[in-house]
Amino acid sequence: MLNIKNNRYIFILFSILIILCDQSTKNIININHRSLINYDFIFFSVDYVKNYGAAFNIFSGSRIFLSTVSTIISLILIYFILRKKNISNLDLLSYSFILGGTIGNGIDRITKGYVIDFINLNFIDFPVFNIADISINIGLIFIIYGLIKDKR
Repeated sequence: MLNIKNNRYIFILFSILIILCDQSTKNIININHRSLINYDFIFFSVDYVKNYGAAFNIFSGSRIFLSTVSTIISLILIYFILRKKNISNLDLLSYSFILGGTIGNGIDRITKGYVIDFINLNFIDFPVFNIADISINIGLIFIIYGLIKDKR
């Protein structure tokens, strides 16, 4: 049986998969946004937003600050995934989701100066987001779940 915890590179590969999915979808939207805007799927529609800030557009216009924070967080997460002792598979998975999302948005922020958001929920008034944002939130949910589970 494969001990995933001892083969931590699997979690880095998972983060890379998230980055590839995020960057691919953003590239598709960036190239085709004129024909895809307002295209409705069941639960969401496609939009095209250039987000110059972080979540909910906070720190808007702070490209250098946000790029620096993104890089530092990514390096810390890589260290935790590869080197941290006494870490659970749930924590490794959580960090992998957050790492993939952080690097995905970081690539946009560093190369373009903004992050492309394109998923607009139809059933609730919520800010437009992307695959990297979803990944970061899944990672945070797993961390919260792990903390609650450990308290029991």
